[in-house]
Amino acid sequence: MDGNGRWAKKHMVGRIRGHKKGAQAVRATVRACRKLGIEYLTLFAFSVENWNRPEQEVKALMSLLDQYLTDQTKELKKQGIKLKTIGELKLLNSSIREKIRKAKEATKNNNKMIVNMALSYGGRDEIVHAVKKIAQKVKNNEIDSRQIDKEMLSMHLYTAGMPEPDLLIRTSGEYRLSNFLLWQLAYTELYFTNTLWPDFTKEDLLKAIASYQKRERRYGLTSEQITK
Repeated sequence: MDGNGRWAKKHMVGRIRGHKKGAQAVRATVRACRKLGIEYLTLFAFSVENWNRPEQEVKALMSLLDQYLTDQTKELKKQGIKLKTIGELKLLNSSIREKIRKAKEATKNNNKMIVNMALSYGGRDEIVHAVKKIAQKVKNNEIDSRQIDKEMLSMHLYTAGMPEPDLLIRTSGEYRLSNFLLWQLAYTELYFTNTLWPDFTKEDLLKAIASYQKRERRYGLTSEQITK
C-alpha cells in the first residue's frame, strides 16, 4: 500500500490526509476481494522501518489504525472475514494491541476470508525471529539441528499455517519488495502499477488479477513438464 504521501503532494494536501485516503482504499479493497472470493489478503499497513518517520506522522498512522479497528471490526464479522496480524506487535501501544486482540477474538470463527495485516513488520526481522526460536528449541533439546529444513523454518515464521502468496501487487510505480515477506515471496507472481494506493480501485485489482491469470507458474520446471 504505497503512495499515500505522493498522493497528498499531488493534491497539495498534508501527508496525513493522504493516509486517510489510503485507509478508504483499504476498506474498498477488502470488500472487493471478499466479493471476488479471494481467501487471503495480506496488507502491508506499517513497516518496522516506518517507526523512523516523523513523530507526528507515526501518531497519525496509529490513530488511523485505531479508528479502523473501531469502525471495521463489526463489518469484518458481518462479512465473515477473520482478522490476523503479523509483525512485532509489542512495539504498538497497549490500547491498539488490546483493540487488535478484541478484533481477532470477535472474528476468530469467520471462514469466508482472512485479512492479514502486517503491522510493525519487517521481512528480515521475521526470519531472524524464526531462527532464534528454532535455535532455542535446539538448545532445549526439543529438536535436533539435523531436523532443520525449509518446512521447519516456515512453521516458525509469523505466517505459519498460511499459504504462500500467489500474487503481490505493488502500487505507486515502485519496483522493490521493501523488506516484505522475503521468505514467502520466493515463487509469488509480482505485479507493479503506477497507481498510487489512495487511487487504487476494484478496476485496478481486476487488472492485476487478469495479468496473473495469463502467467504460467513453473516453479523451476519447464513448460513441457507442467503441461504433461
